[in-house]
Amino acid sequence: MNDELKNLLWRSIELELRLLRFMQLNRADQTDRTTSSRIMCGIGFEHAESVKMLIAGGNFTSAISLLRLQYEALVRGIWLHYAATDTVIARLMGEFNHEKANRADRLPLMAQMVQELEGKPPAGDMKRLLQFKEYSWKPLSSYVYGGIHVLHRHSKGYLPALLHQAVKASNDVSIMLALHLARLSGKEKPVLLVPLLEQKFADCLLERRPQASV
Repeated sequence: MNDELKNLLWRSIELELRLLRFMQLNRADQTDRTTSSRIMCGIGFEHAESVKMLIAGGNFTSAISLLRLQYEALVRGIWLHYAATDTVIARLMGEFNHEKANRADRLPLMAQMVQELEGKPPAGDMKRLLQFKEYSWKPLSSYVYGGIHVLHRHSKGYLPALLHQAVKASNDVSIMLALHLARLSGKEKPVLLVPLLEQKFADCLLERRPQASV
């Protein structure tokens, strides 16, 4: 691992520590809907930490595969807050046993969740979700399911630029997680803090333009 990638990882850890503070924000309400959404954000941050750990350890294929799970946690967290039915929320947050778990896990696929979100979150948040999905979803799925991307990269090696892009993409998803948590607080100040962090850590994030896929 070269020095440039090491520096990016250290800067990304610093950013992550700032973003994790959003998990400590008081929620605007204590409903199961808000609670379930917040839990998914916590899962997303755990995946983000693991992405960096795997890249630092040289497990690049696993790291990039996990980026898809981080994005899924983000989408599901936002979907639970804005689009899931009360019945779904009740099933997910109800008593846990084998029978009920089977019913509760019958959730829409990711594409349907994104479709059901149309027009519900703030327009800027939705734009970010769709942009990530447009440029990253198919190649990330290739890593998860053993497609051409993963076969090619794992056999021939990962270019530093690709690893940089993966770390920055994960950081972008973490920014979206923090923004959603800020909105769950119901307060304006945390929401306004997110773009300030984006400016401060711009070197850790993808540029705001279409990116080549991983």
